[in-house]
Parts: sequence; C-alpha cells; structure tokens
Amino acid sequence: MKLEGRLSKDNINPHLLDIEYAVRGPLLQRAEQIQRELDKGVKKPFTKVIYANVGDCHALGQKPITFIRQVLSLVSDPECIASSAAPEDVKQRARELLADCTSGSVGSYSPPAGLRIVRRRGAEYLRKRDGGVPADVDDILLGAGATDLIRAVFQLINCPVDGKPPAVMVPVPQYPVFSGLLAELGVRRVDYQLSEDAGWALDPRELRRSWLAHAGDHALRAIVIINPGNPTGQVLSRENIEEVVRFAYEHGLLILADEVYQENIVCKPFHSFKKVMHEMGEPYASMDLCSLLTLSKGWSAECGLRAALAELRVCRDVSAVLGRARAVAQCPPVLGQCALDCVLRPPAPSEPSYAQFSQERSQIHRTLCARAAAAHAAFNDIPGYSCNTIDGAMFAFPRVEIPARAQAAAASLGHTPDEFYCLRLLEATGICVVPGSGFGQAAGSFHFRTTILHERDTFHHMLREFRRFHLMFREEFADEE
Repeated sequence: MKLEGRLSKDNINPHLLDIEYAVRGPLLQRAEQIQRELDKGVKKPFTKVIYANVGDCHALGQKPITFIRQVLSLVSDPECIASSAAPEDVKQRARELLADCTSGSVGSYSPPAGLRIVRRRGAEYLRKRDGGVPADVDDILLGAGATDLIRAVFQLINCPVDGKPPAVMVPVPQYPVFSGLLAELGVRRVDYQLSEDAGWALDPRELRRSWLAHAGDHALRAIVIINPGNPTGQVLSRENIEEVVRFAYEHGLLILADEVYQENIVCKPFHSFKKVMHEMGEPYASMDLCSLLTLSKGWSAECGLRAALAELRVCRDVSAVLGRARAVAQCPPVLGQCALDCVLRPPAPSEPSYAQFSQERSQIHRTLCARAAAAHAAFNDIPGYSCNTIDGAMFAFPRVEIPARAQAAAASLGHTPDEFYCLRLLEATGICVVPGSGFGQAAGSFHFRTTILHERDTFHHMLREFRRFHLMFREEFADEE
C-alpha cells in the first residue's frame, strides 16, 4: 500500500470500517435532517421529530434525582457546604467523597480503578443485593460508562489460543455496543439466537449449536449475557442462568453479565449471575465473571456523567495486568464516580433526604411499569404486530409483519425490510426508532426497538401513530389480487 500523505479509508485501521451502531445510524441522521427542515419552516405531517431511538431518560423528560444533584453541587463547590441549605446527609456525603479525593478536589485524578470509597460502597451494594454473598473491593473497577469497561474486558481476552483467533459469544438480538467493540478490536463475534417464541429465553441447545459451529476455527473466550435484555426486555429465570453457568464452565468461558438494567425490573425477580454461581457451589462459584452496573440506567439515568462499575472476578495476576492497562487513561470522570456513589448507597430511611428520594424513585418505577404495560397491550392490538411481555429495561421490541411488496420495494432501494419500514414511519409520523436488523434477529422476522420513556402525552401519541401508520402501510403494500 502506497501512502499519499493524507488519511483515507484505504489507509486507516480496517477494523473501524466494520463498526456499525444502529442506535445512532442513518435513520437518526435522517431524523436530525428532518428536524432541521422543520426548524426552517418546511411543512411536514407532524410538527417535531420524536426521538425514540435511545434510552436517554433525562433527554426524554425524566427529572434528575434531587439527592444526586445536590451531592454533585457540593462536591463541585466545596465552599458552599457550610452555607448550603441542602440536607445534612447531602453535606456529609459530599464531605466523605471529598475526603477521598486528592487535595479534596474532584478536579484531581482518582486512582485508575476509581475512588476507594466508591469501590468500597460498590462491594457493600453487591453484598446487600446478593443476600450476603462476599464481595471484595479489589474486584471492583470503575469506568467511564459500561462501554469503557466492556472494551477493557474485550481487550484483555483479545489473544489467539492454540493458533486460533479469539471470539466472543453474543446473544441475538443484542445491544450493538458489543458487536461494535468486537469489530473495533478485530475479535470475532459468534452469535447465539434467543427464542422469541419462549419470551426471549435462552435455549442451551442453541448455545451448543453455536459452539459446535465455530469452535473448530476460533478460540471462544467469553459469553455475553444481557439480563434484563436489551432490546428484548426479558428477565432470565434462575433455571436459565444455571444452564448458562454450566455451559460456560464446560467450555472454559468468561461470563460477561451485562446487568445494567437490574434496577429497571417491571416484573419477575432478578437473579444476579454472581449470586446464582455462589449458590450453585464449586466449581461454579470460582469461575471467571465480569458483571456490570451503570449510572446511566436504573432510577438514576445519569447518562451524560459516564460512570459504571464492573465486578471482575479473575485471578489476581490478570486483574493486575488490567489495572496497569487502565492506568494509561489515568481515571474515569470523578464527578461521575461521585454520582455513582449515590446510587450504590442511596439515602437510608433514617436520613433527611430519604422521603424525597423515595418518592422520586417510586414515581420513576410506577411510570416504567405503566409504560411497559401500555406498550405491550397496544402493540399486540395492532394487526400484524406482536410483542412479548416487557419484564425489565426500558424498551419495547415488537415484531412486525412486512408485506412481500414492501420487502421488494426495500430491496430495490438497497434497504433491509425493517430499515425501509422504519424510514417510512419516520417520514410519515416523525417518530425515530431503530430497525431490528441493527440488533440482529431471526431470518425472516422483522422488528424495531422503541423506548418507552417519553412523557405520558407523547408516549400515547406514539402508540396511536404506530397503529395509524401500520394500517396505512399494509394497505399501500397489500398483495395485488
């Protein structure tokens, strides 16, 4: 390859060319263009674009938790602690966090793994969540969002074994951060299909099929589990989790448990992988595990502050290597770490902030439950739609029947059928969703993902528009007699 003195697509890292992230893909670009047209006075069948492509709660109207913002205000400006009208527990939390910061400033670097006080509270949170199962502060790693920590784990296992290139097993449908990061690092993605007919459960026979199909040519290093599911919204049963654990043990796989929606449960109990593995006993209790919790989801929903926690249970030699690698980036954002501390130890019932905090958190949960029930009912009432029960997370992933004529029209434009459908939906209603092909889906099936987070009037307007558009679409592309 001859270099011409300028960067081009022909002389940059080829792995970057393979990255696709449908959540912020071409459909969003068109939506943003449409909004600019509306702002200039161009007439459309709607007055604004409704962004339903990303689970950004605050952007869609959810109010920040008062306790978190008060703590952030005081750690940002410590001189205000003495004069602030904030409750005493807010002031005490700010003092505790600042005492762990170098020179008492959130503008200083923290240790690469994160502030010790936040990591300690992470271990306490996990022990409480799992009914007393031990958690070691030295297994806790903080990062600039879950994506940062997932990338770190993938970098750790990006090593050929016995001459075979590394690969990671990923569920389909899956959140495209996994496929995007694997593409960035040049690690092979090996898909296993979730069962839509069984409520998006995980069939161990499908795991074995996927393993047998790829183990001959690749060194499978890890298995990704998303629980609660994104985009699918299911919560795995304990039996399902035990089946995954046994499979991972049989094949020597690191379990990467994306459990970031564990505070967004609508129904069904949540079982962490760590707790189930502990209760299964040895040898399962000592398996390699990385589980994730993030500030961006749950009731906090502070997406922009970029903070997350990983509990990485591997041998100390390996965690030491990762620690040195993480030191290159200095540390995750310290303000985000302070906000995460408020999630790991929220106000206790005896503290003055508790009443307001409890009311705010309860309102968020009630709204999520109501939206999940309404979306499930509405989508299953539209002819040609079906949608499994939404057990957790903050999305719906309905299945849509797309007529053959519409599929042919999509092909003529170089689109997948669901991309074509979602683009037509956007142009007709102003609603921006994500095509199911961006997450993966069974051959011959078509879906889209939409958030269920909008304020009440917008949310119910969306449900009415989904129905109106789909009936029009079916009539337009009905099979010719």
